[in-house]
Amino acid sequence: MERLVVMTVGKTHSGKTSFAKELESVLQQAIVIDQDNHAEFINYHYKKLLPKVGANTLKFSITNAVVNYATEQSNFHIILSNSNLNKSGRSNVLRFFHDKGFKSVIVYFDLPVDLLKERVLGTQRSKAIFRNASNFFEVLERQEKSIEIQPSKDESNYLYVIKEPQNTVEIIQQIRAISAPR
Repeated sequence: MERLVVMTVGKTHSGKTSFAKELESVLQQAIVIDQDNHAEFINYHYKKLLPKVGANTLKFSITNAVVNYATEQSNFHIILSNSNLNKSGRSNVLRFFHDKGFKSVIVYFDLPVDLLKERVLGTQRSKAIFRNASNFFEVLERQEKSIEIQPSKDESNYLYVIKEPQNTVEIIQQIRAISAPR
């Protein structure tokens, strides 16, 4: 079986986690690895270990351990659900998977910011993932100000762009088709 790594890319509340869970339910042999779960776990159990400044290296270490285990000890397709807005970071992650023989898929959520603000306003999501923000509006504002590098076709084997929420069903079916054993 040729394994896939599916990377979701987009701002907060763009639908990355919902998409990842739906894709996992459709693909055979797939697992979602979501850094928000790792952040919440750390903030609940190991808050004292969080770095005071800089990157959350503890979260990255946990994610790397889970990714390594999943790639070495399973034959699952891997669905990475987190922002991945930085091209350099995406490239490093995808290179790791390409070196292990995975085919890569990027799903870029390019939804209108007004829709994201509306979703943030009505959110029921836990704020337990935060380290440097007090709410999701603050996260969205930071993401709006940051230099986001939109994924390009040369980064992965497949690139899908979601500009409207209803596009997800079709894209899930396309990924399912490329994951089918040949």
